[in-house]
Order: sequence, then structure tokens, then C-alpha cells
Amino acid sequence: MTENNMNPLSTEMLYPVQNGIGNMVRTLFPESAFIINSLISICSLFLLVSLLPVFLIWLERKVAARFQARLGPMRVGYHGLLQSSADGLKLIFKEILKPEGADTFVFFLAPILPASATFLVMAILPFDHHLQVADPAGGVIYVIGISGLSILGILLAGWASNNKYSLLGAMRSGAQMISFEISLTLVMLLIVMLTGTASLREIVLSQQGTVADWWIFKLPGLGLIAFLMYMVSSTAELNRAPFDISEAESELTGGFATEYSGISFAMFFFAEFVNMFVSAGIAATFFLGGFLAPQIGVAFIDPLFAVIPGFVWFFLKTFFVIFLYMWFRWTFPRLRVDQLMYLEWKMLLPANLLLLMSGGFFMAMGGIL
Repeated sequence: MTENNMNPLSTEMLYPVQNGIGNMVRTLFPESAFIINSLISICSLFLLVSLLPVFLIWLERKVAARFQARLGPMRVGYHGLLQSSADGLKLIFKEILKPEGADTFVFFLAPILPASATFLVMAILPFDHHLQVADPAGGVIYVIGISGLSILGILLAGWASNNKYSLLGAMRSGAQMISFEISLTLVMLLIVMLTGTASLREIVLSQQGTVADWWIFKLPGLGLIAFLMYMVSSTAELNRAPFDISEAESELTGGFATEYSGISFAMFFFAEFVNMFVSAGIAATFFLGGFLAPQIGVAFIDPLFAVIPGFVWFFLKTFFVIFLYMWFRWTFPRLRVDQLMYLEWKMLLPANLLLLMSGGFFMAMGGIL
């Protein structure tokens, strides 16, 4: 452990939990400060959740275009920046159709669940040492539990649509997401075991020091393997190519979302991109030091990096991981469903169990200082 980890007081002084806006509200409105700060936090998250899909859809189009030697969106706004907004506006005003015989309540409930899950997980992401809505002691358990809402929403969408293609797509997607959720949980469990905490903030603070203290490097060899396993498992859990078998157009038309249109379809689509940001944020938190500035041990560079606010580093690391997700999507061909399940149950799961045991052995031998 580093000196900062050994001394809680110094850690609290370096990375205080409270921020200036919250302190000002507590000073001006002491009796209603909790309610006001809660409303500010909720509105901030809503703003972020509203803007992220618009930007990420534009970014994915641009990344895809570069990989395919194209320009991507160029006409609506500067370099197509307003293209996603125009598409979103179109979806808002499109007619919402419901298949005959569909379960009305469940049909319209399903798109809300994945969007709600991403919002609830973002509430505990440590964007900075003083920019976190809540820091539950069991934050990792909370993330794993809430992510189940996305699976439930997709299963309900397929079942309520009264369409066999939608149902098959939902079953495929549910089986895929539940299977890869196991590997994702085991990778998270490795970091929880090494840090001794399930708090996302404490996991970040356990990586204080230089870049070599980030968990991707701190656990020699095994940290990088764990990061790669997280990337593969989370890509499959996100239903993104090359693991998007639930939306295999040649087999299942549009998968579980076949019967959805307008804002109902947009909620599924937007939730996918926000969920990608959340998964990338968790990867940055667990493996890349979260909001901590990268310190490389060079005297005249480290203080300059330290001046940059932590949330800037968090977003830079998160968007680096997002770029990797996009890189995967536009590089690898789609797997068959049997290949996907073979990858999880015959390869990733045994490898994750072995990785967990190796991490425990490394820790028992005093390898983590």
C-alpha cells in the first residue's frame, strides 16, 4: 500500500468528498441542503444522460467512417455534429406503434428498464473525488444487481411483442447477457479481492501513486489479462458487435426491438450508448486509476498533470475505452450463437476462475504492497 492509503487523514485532505457547490448550498440553506443537493445531482445526471447518446452516436459514425475510408456525417451542422440531434428529433415525432395482441403495459415498460438501469449506475460512478452522487460500501454489488434491469427489459420487450422473431432475439440476448455477466462479475471480484473494498471511490484511491500503481499494471501480467477479459465480457454484455447476435438482421430481423418504433425504439438505442459509457467508466475506475491523474515519475511533468481536474482525466480514460469498443465493432466479424456461448462457458469462465485463483495466490505471497 502507498503512504496515502496507510494514512486516511492525508487521503481525505488530498481527495475531499465535499465540493464547493454542495458546501455553498449547505451554508445558505442548512435545513433543506440535502433536498437541494439531491435535486442538483439528479438534474446533472439527467443532463449528462441526455447529451451522451447524442455525442456518442455521432462519434461512432465518425469512427466507423475513418475505419472505412469515409467522411461520415458532414451536412447537418459542422462536420455533422447536429446529425444525431436531428435523428433523435425525428424519432420523438414518429408514430408509436404497438402490435396487435401485445401486452400493452409490459410492451411500454420494457424500454424504460434499460434506461433506468444506466441512470442508477451512473449515480455511483466517481467522476472525481468530490463528484459522486453516492458511494455505497457495496458499490460493486450494486452495479451487478442494477445491471440486471437491462436484461429484464430486453426479455420483457421480446415477450410482450407477440412476435416470434422478437421472442427469439430476446432469448438469445438474455442468454448472452446472463452468461457474460458471470465473467464480468469474476473480473470485478478480482479487483475487490485485491483492494479489500467494494466501494468504487476506494477502488480508485487504492491506485494512488504512479501509473504503475493502476491495477492494469500493478498486478504483473494478470492485470492486463483481467482488463482484456473485462473488455471482451463487457462488449458481449452490451450486445455490441461482434457479439450482437440478438440483432442479427439476417436471422431475426431487428431482434428484440423489431416491433418498436419512435421514442420507444429510441430509448433502447440511447440506453445502449449510455450503457457503453457506464461500462467504459467502470473499466477506467477498476483498471486505469479513475479520476487520478497519471503520474509517470518525472518531476516537471507530474505537477502539470496533477493540476488538471480529476473529472477531465476520468472522461479521457473513459472515452479511450469507448474508442476500444468502437474499434472492436468495426474490426471483427459477427460470431455465431454457438461460437459465442463456447467462448464464454468453455474459455472465458475457466480462464476467469484461474485468474481469480492466481490473483489470490499472488496476494497471499505478498505481491500486493
